[in-house]
This record gives sequence, structure tokens and C-alpha cells, in this order.
Amino acid sequence: MSANLDVFPADLTRPNAAARSGRPLDRAPVRLAHVGLGAFHRAHQAWYTDASDEANEWGIRAFSGRSPRAAVELAAQDGLYSLIERSAHGDEVTLVDSVVDAVDGARVDDLVETLAAPTTSLVTLTITESGYAVDAEHRPDLTRDDVAADVAWLREHLRSANLDLSTAPRTALARVLVGLEARRRLGAGPLSVVPCDNLPSNGELTRTALRSLAELASAPRTLEYLEEHISFVTTSVDRITPATRREDIAVVQASTGWRDRSPVVAEPFHDWVLSGDFRAGRPAWERAGAQFVDDIEPFERRKLWLLNGAHSLLAYAGAARGHSTVAEAIADATVRSWVEEFWTEAARHLPEEFLGLDGYRAALLSRFDNGRIQHLLGQIGQDGTTKLRVRVAPVLLAERAAGNAADGSVRALGAWVALARADALPSDRVGSALPEAAGRPGEAAVVALLSLIDPRLIEDPAVVAAVWRAAGDFIVA
Repeated sequence: MSANLDVFPADLTRPNAAARSGRPLDRAPVRLAHVGLGAFHRAHQAWYTDASDEANEWGIRAFSGRSPRAAVELAAQDGLYSLIERSAHGDEVTLVDSVVDAVDGARVDDLVETLAAPTTSLVTLTITESGYAVDAEHRPDLTRDDVAADVAWLREHLRSANLDLSTAPRTALARVLVGLEARRRLGAGPLSVVPCDNLPSNGELTRTALRSLAELASAPRTLEYLEEHISFVTTSVDRITPATRREDIAVVQASTGWRDRSPVVAEPFHDWVLSGDFRAGRPAWERAGAQFVDDIEPFERRKLWLLNGAHSLLAYAGAARGHSTVAEAIADATVRSWVEEFWTEAARHLPEEFLGLDGYRAALLSRFDNGRIQHLLGQIGQDGTTKLRVRVAPVLLAERAAGNAADGSVRALGAWVALARADALPSDRVGSALPEAAGRPGEAAVVALLSLIDPRLIEDPAVVAAVWRAAGDFIVA
């Protein structure tokens, strides 16, 4: 789409875009529901759907998360937005139209109605790792007040004749479960749940969590329905998507002439690996490069450990050395060597024969070096207790089981401990438990903090001592 300066700028809406570009932009029918409308969803799943839906058959109704802002902005633009692919050499702007309806996530009634509709085939999730609100066994974390309250709500309402949503659940999976129960009652047929967050075996995790919610609610019919009619797809997702800045809005207007108040920025690289059964069909995402595999675990671990694990190391060690973005941190020769050391540890526990680890590592360094992607360490470092549990702790435990020192993994945790003790960590949903643990004296703080990540870490006194020494190497201003 090229700008006509005699006509533009114009607000980005479907009638305007269709008239100015000559591209038909009729809304596709809603067949996909999404929970967690944000930048990553729009740069990844929504982009894949737009790029592959040649027949305009797969419209997305997307529900925002904790803030309604994304839904409000997109609704004003009829779901349209610009994707800025930002490489080291320049920007490429494309128009994405797969989101046909953007809804405030507080409208649980709309979510339930959408999940219950016979025309809805899929629900995808990007609710962040901590948004699943599960414990180490992937069951609902009843120590959280919101989870306990939702279980009580489900116990009262799932067995009643009418699903009264005047006081709806607050957590994402509880809301999804209500939608699936409504679908059961209407006899709307099978549906697939496709989580797209950085959690290992996220499909099975989501299945376990939803089944457990139904069990805790004493709702046997709901539980039976989950088993017989709902499939859970495991995914590995990858595309660096930094926060949109005011100047990105100007980039879109200069490039296209559109006044787009909600563009998304992403790197050119994108990857999506999926494994599972789609009982009610799916878009042909493979047309845009998605892979469908029988065994996803090696791909999951490669991405979680090498990309996400390195991101967490950069977020804490880089921040402790005064850096604010991934590109700044990886340009620090010392930090770069730490990342390489961590990768070498992780690679020892991955199958090289079909994952191409050397090439993958080289590609990651190139992506990290892209200074035009302003990927903030503070953004990456949020909810560290949940992220480190799946990104770094498994590597450390595997290294120790193999008789290795795990210096790179220890350093990542040491940097996190140092920031925690300096009260310099980004936000974390464990709340007051984090400062309470960090405030303990000496190694007792390390024990308490590591327990929040994975209790197995403190079973090895050598790990506790090593993390304590590593934390002392970082001086946080």
C-alpha cells in the first residue's frame, strides 16, 4: 500500500483502507477466539493467520488482558493495524486485518458467548507464563487469592442451571472453562485450545489446569466434556516484539499515510511449531511458515533455553551492569561471553542432530545485535520467578546431574538474586513473597529466593553456595 499525499493522512479503518488501497477488507467470519490481546499476539498468531488465510475464512475475536487499552484502540480501527518489521537495514510496514473484533477482556459474557458459538473452532492464549496461575504440578495455585476465589465461584455456578456472569471469574483459565461449559450446554461440538506462552508442554499444562479446575468445582459433566470434545495443542512460539513507541506511529504515517494509533513492531524473524489435534479445523498456518510436528519437546527446549534463557540472563546480568536493552547488553563483551557459556551448558542437553544448534545460536546473536529493535531488559525481566523456573533452572539441574559446575546457569540466578536483594527487579506476580525472601540475611535469602523458582534448587547445598557467590559479583547501584 503506497501513500497518496494529496489524500492522506487518514484514520486507519476498514472503509478507508479498502477505498484507498484497492484491497478488499471485508471482515472474515469469527472462527478464532483469542485471550490476551497484546503486541505479541498481533505480531505472531494474528500475523500468521492474516498471511495464510487466502480465502478470508478465519476471523479473530480478540479479548484484551489486564488492560482494555489494546481493545479500545483496535476497535476504533475496525481491528486493523500496521506491523513494522524492523531489521538492521530498515523498516517494512504491512497491514494486518485478521482481527475482526477487539473486545475488552472484562466482557466475560462476550468471551463465553464466543467460545460457545458453533462457528468457533479454536481459542488461542497469550496470557503470559504467570497468567496460567498454576503450581509446580500444573494444578490451580490455591495460595493465590484470585485463584481460590475463582474456584469457589466455579463450584457454585458450574452446577447451576444458569451461568450467572454478573460476578464472573477473574483468572484467564477460569473464564475459559466457563466458556467451554457454556459450549457443552449448547452442544456446539469440538474445539481446540492452543496456548502460545513460553511454558514447556503448554498444551498438556493447560489441559491439566482446566481439568483440575473442573475437579475442584465438582463439575463431572464439565470434566467429561473436556476429555471427549476439547483438544489441547502444544506450541513453541518465537518472535521478538518490543513495546511500541510514539515514534513508531510516525514511522507508519510517513510510510503509508495512515494514522494508525496501535501499530506493532517486530523483528523479521518468526517461528511457530505446533503439535496436536485440531478437532474443528484450523487456518493453513503452514503457508506462512508454521511447522506441525509429532514431537515438539526438543523444539520447545531449544527455544526456552537458548532464546528465553539468554534473555533472562541478559535481563538481570545486563541490567546489573547498567544496560537497558538486549542490544546494549549483548554488545558488552563480558555479558556476551556469559551468554555463550550458558548456551554451551544448555546445548549439552539438546539433540544437535536435527535442531541445528550452531546455526540457531549464530542466528540468535544476529537477532540480539539488531540495535534497531529496542527490546527492553525491564520488560523481559518481569515475572522472573515463573520465567526462570522454565528457562534456567532445568539447565542448571541437568548440568548438576551430569556432574558439571553449571557456572553460566548459576550466574543468571546470581544476577537475579543480586537485583532482588537490591530491590531492583521488575514487577513479579508473586508479590510480597519476593521482597520477604530477599530480605532474609545472607545465604538464607538465596534459599528463600530459589525456593520461589524451584525447590529442587535448594536440595543441593553447592548450588545455594554458588548462587550466593555469584550474587556477590554484581554490584547494583
